[in-house]
Amino acid sequence: MTIDTIGTATSARTADRSPVSSDATAAQGVARAPATAVETANAVKGSAAVPTLDQVNEAVSQLNKSSQAKSQGLEFSVDSDTKRTVVKVVDQSTKEVLRQIPTPEALEIAKALESKSSSAGLLIQQTA
Repeated sequence: MTIDTIGTATSARTADRSPVSSDATAAQGVARAPATAVETANAVKGSAAVPTLDQVNEAVSQLNKSSQAKSQGLEFSVDSDTKRTVVKVVDQSTKEVLRQIPTPEALEIAKALESKSSSAGLLIQQTA
């Protein structure tokens, strides 16, 4: 191992590396060169297909059936009112919900904001 000064560190490191083919790089998990501006712009402009509710429910069902999710105490679901994905961490012995993301309170706030039918305001249902 050599210790280089700041001015020569980059040239020494690039010289020490041997060229690797892109297939081998992908297989080894080595990071590739940064994307060009055009590649980045095209990736941002590209429209991603939005999954249907049936596709999301099928994916959630498959996640819940996986042995890894069961062993970790994870439960996946979709909130019926807000159509948001909900992840719960459940204690295996007591079946108690230890953590939920998003929290029940956050789901209630989302429902209130989406409905906007509250006469007292968006989040508060009481009047002064």
